[in-house]
Amino acid sequence: MPINLGDLAPDFSLPDAEGNIHRLSALRGKRVVLYFYPRDNTPGCTKEACAFKDFYPQYKSQDIVVLGISSDDAKSHTKFIQKYQLPFPLLCDEGAKVATAYESYGLKKFMGKEYMGVHRHTFVIAPDGTLEKIYRKVKPETHAAEILSDIGDL
Repeated sequence: MPINLGDLAPDFSLPDAEGNIHRLSALRGKRVVLYFYPRDNTPGCTKEACAFKDFYPQYKSQDIVVLGISSDDAKSHTKFIQKYQLPFPLLCDEGAKVATAYESYGLKKFMGKEYMGVHRHTFVIAPDGTLEKIYRKVKPETHAAEILSDIGDL
């Protein structure tokens, strides 16, 4: 069943790079930006993560939780976080179960080849746990600023 604006965001429990478990339902009362990305240390994903890092003070000042999710393991996330000093958690969705629940995992094409992978999608979850914004077309360089601009309009 497709997920739509106004739906209750699918709950999940995932570990971060340090093994701490993050449960979406425990964040009720806060706005959450949940961004799915294909792989640590790739050009687009690095641009997107660094943009979120650059705008993180604005997110934090509005009490917005930023969570990045990919199917990479904790070791990969740790290297990525340390290399770019990312101030927010990256969650390990090995097996892409959460990405699948958010319709962010599926067939991709690159250089004429088809494969299964995580799509670059972002979800803004309202304090009541409902989906208030869904981004299916994301430009990594400008996305973090775009979300802040849109949140001002919500």
